[in-house]
Amino acid sequence: MNLFDVYPLLDITPVKGEGCYIYDENGAKYLDLYGGHAVISVGHSHPHYIKRMTDQLNQIGFYSNSVQIPQQQELADKLGQLSGYPDYQLFLVNSGAEANENALKLASFITGRKKIVSFKKGFHGRTSAAVAVTDNPKIIAPVNETANAIILPFNNLELLEEQLKTNEIAAVIIEGIQGIGGIHVPAEGFLVLAETLCKQYGTLLILDEIQSGYGRSGKFFAHQYTSVRPDIITVAKGMGNGFPVGAVLIAPEIKPWHGMLGTTFGGNYLACAASLAVLEIMEKENLVKNAREVGFYMIEKLKGFAGIKEVRGLGLMIGLEFETQINDIRHVLLKKHHIFTGVSGTNTIRLLSPLTLSKEQADVFLEALSGLV
Repeated sequence: MNLFDVYPLLDITPVKGEGCYIYDENGAKYLDLYGGHAVISVGHSHPHYIKRMTDQLNQIGFYSNSVQIPQQQELADKLGQLSGYPDYQLFLVNSGAEANENALKLASFITGRKKIVSFKKGFHGRTSAAVAVTDNPKIIAPVNETANAIILPFNNLELLEEQLKTNEIAAVIIEGIQGIGGIHVPAEGFLVLAETLCKQYGTLLILDEIQSGYGRSGKFFAHQYTSVRPDIITVAKGMGNGFPVGAVLIAPEIKPWHGMLGTTFGGNYLACAASLAVLEIMEKENLVKNAREVGFYMIEKLKGFAGIKEVRGLGLMIGLEFETQINDIRHVLLKKHHIFTGVSGTNTIRLLSPLTLSKEQADVFLEALSGLV
C-alpha cells in the first residue's frame, strides 16, 4: 500500500527531539522555529511531559466519555486558572478542526440560525463546516459548499454589520491572529467593535485561538491584548505538545444538554495527561512571559532587516513578508544553517517556535538571516 501523496515533504527525517532542536537520522541538529505547525509549545521531549504521559499510560491509557474521568475536571480547573477564564465550560476534542466544527454547531444550536461570518485569509480547518468558512477554494469540495458561509474582508466592520442586520448570523468566527494566511493581527479596535456588534444582533462571537493561543502571542490568548471576552474560544495545536488534543471553551450562560455534542476520543486519559503537563510546564517555566520577551526581541530586530517588506505578529507568532519569493532563503536556512521555518504563500516566512526559545537561539536565526537579505 502507498501513502496518499498529499503533502509536499522536506528532504529530512527527524528521529529525535530535544527542547527547540530536532535531529535527523544522520545526527544533524536543527533549530526548530516552526514547531510542527505551532504544535510544540513546551519543547520536544520535555522530561515532565514524558513522565506525565508514561505514568498515565502505566495506569490506563483510554476509556470513552461513558465513565468518570477525573483528569478532565483537573484539566478544566488548571486551564481556567491559567487562561483567565475560570467561569467558562470545557468541551474536549481531538483537533482544531473538530473544535471549530463543534463551536459552529453550538452557536447554531443556541441562536437557531444557520449562517456563519468569517474573514478573508482565515483558516479554520478541513472538516465540513470549518472548511466552508475557510478562505481557500482549493480545499473546499463541492459537498462543503454552502450559502451559509459568508467570508468578508478582514477588519471590515461596515460589511460585518450589514450581515448581522439580517438577523440570520449564528456566529462570527475570527482568528486571534491569522496564522496560515500570513500572520495578520486584527486591526486595533476591530475585535472590540465586532464583539459589540455581535451582542447587539444576538450573534455569538467565536475566537479561533488554535494557532494563536496557549501563550504563543505573549498572552495566554491573543485576543487578551484587548478587553474582548468571546462567547466561545477554540484551542488545539500547542495544547497537547504533539498529542492530538483540542477544546472548546464555552461561556457560562450557554447551557448544555445531554447529547448536544459528543466525541469518542476527546478528553481521554492520555490527552488529559498531555494537556496537564503542558500547563504545568508553562506555569513553572513562565513560558508565556518568555514568548512575549523573546518574541518582541526578535520582532524589533527583524524590523531593521533590509529585504523584509513587513514584520507582523505578536510574541512567538511572527510573519516575515519579503519583497521577493522565499524559496531560496528557506532552502539555505534549512540546508546550510539547519534552521526550520514555516511558510505562507510564496513570500512570507512563518516563525512558530516552541515557547521555550531563548534569546541566544533567536540570535542564531537572526545572524543566519542577516546574511541572506
